[in-house]
Order: sequence, then structure tokens, then C-alpha cells
Amino acid sequence: MTDLIKEKYAQRPRRWPYYLLIFAIVAGIFVWSMTVMKMSGMSEKGTAIAGNIFKGIFHPDLKFLFALDTSGVGYLLLQTIAIAILGTLIGAIIAIPLSFLSATNMMPNWIAYLIRLFIMALRTVPPFVYGLMFIRVTGPGPSAGALTLGLMSIGMISKLFIETIEDLDQGILESMEAAGATTFQKIRFGVMPQLMPDFLSILLYRLDMNLRDASILGLVGAGGIGAPMIFAMSAYKWPQVGSILIGLFVLILVIEQISDQIRSYLLKG
Repeated sequence: MTDLIKEKYAQRPRRWPYYLLIFAIVAGIFVWSMTVMKMSGMSEKGTAIAGNIFKGIFHPDLKFLFALDTSGVGYLLLQTIAIAILGTLIGAIIAIPLSFLSATNMMPNWIAYLIRLFIMALRTVPPFVYGLMFIRVTGPGPSAGALTLGLMSIGMISKLFIETIEDLDQGILESMEAAGATTFQKIRFGVMPQLMPDFLSILLYRLDMNLRDASILGLVGAGGIGAPMIFAMSAYKWPQVGSILIGLFVLILVIEQISDQIRSYLLKG
């Protein structure tokens, strides 16, 4: 028995050449990528600026942080949440029909691939481009941010929705059809119970992402807390920047904990 084990062990696949090749390829890509990086030393002035930044961040402007008017961090965070929620809902409303049209188990292949090409085209445009476009249409403010996030959300939500729809248990639908169920009954009792937990989980995940993106889009004037942050940075008001970062940290932490609990409940019960 021991000899047989030794024989099988000696005949084991030799995979180290493949691992070595993969390591060499990754190392080569890393070295090639580093060639475009131009590293320069930090000047004395840069060191002083870095010290002021960290000093301001760790000594936030408490008056700005706890202000209850429209210029305070609390109101700006609420505006950011509203932009993220509206953007997620707009994206979901458009993504749901596109997802069913793109699912190969629901539509003919040529229609599904055509719609997928349209979705892929939406995903190729950077968020800042959409933001600048909508600012020209609606003007600077939360409306531009919500529309930008809505258009940005379509691509990712559709992609995940398509995978969920294509993973449907067709046996349930076939058994309902054999029992004489109507199309509405198949959708109501066969399709929706399978899709809803995954759909809601995907929307919560996208909402989590949109909260971060809404903060960034504010840098181009699309509402939210990003614009006050870039103004504070431009004016070297680092205590205000620290207040905004604290508010963002608390907001993302709370939203992530809530969304994780909801997703866990939806998926596991």
C-alpha cells in the first residue's frame, strides 16, 4: 500500500512550470507598468503642505460638522443620500426591461446580443463625462447628479440582472405550465419569487456604490458633498475637509452595515 502511494505521488502532475510562467508574466506586467511612473522626491514645501493637510483632517471644524443649516455636513450628506437613492431607482427602472430583453433564455439570441451591445456602450462612458453632459442639460445641482448616477447604474445592474434571469430554475416554470398556469401566474408565482431576493440584493449593492460615486460627482458640480469638499481643499481649509471626511466615513459605515444585514436576510432568510 505504501509503495502504491509513493508511485502515485511520483506520477502526480508537475504544475510548478505553469506557476513559474504565470509568476513571470505577472512580474513582467508589473515591471512594464512601473516604467510609466515618474517618481519625484517630496520638496520641503510639499512636506509642509502634507503636514497641514493631516493636521487639519485630525482637527476637524466641529461647527461645520454639526451645523444644522443647509451649509452643514449633515444637510450635504442627506442630499448625497437622496441623489444616490434617486440614481439607483432610475437605473433599476430602466435596467429591468433591458435585462429581460438581454436574457438568452427569454429572448432570441440576436435580440439579446443587440441589447447587450447597447448596455456595453453605456458602460464604456466614464462617469465624469455623463456628469458634464447632464450639467449642460439641467444645470449644476442634484438633478444632474441623480441622472448621472441613474445612467451609470444601468450597465452594472443590467449585467447582474441578466445573470440572475439566466439562472432561473426552468423546471419550476415547466411544471407550472404542465399544471395549466397562465403566463401571469408563471411570472407571479414562478419567476418573481426566484428573482426578487437577488434583485433587491443587487440594488442595495449598487446603492452602496452610488453613495461613493455621488460624493465624487459633486466635484464637477453635480450636487452632493463633493463640491464643498473641493472648494474647501482649493481654499486650504483642511479642518473643513476633515469634517467632510468624518461625515462620509460615518455615512458609508452605517449604510454598509445596514445593507449587509438586509442582503444577508434576503439571501439566507
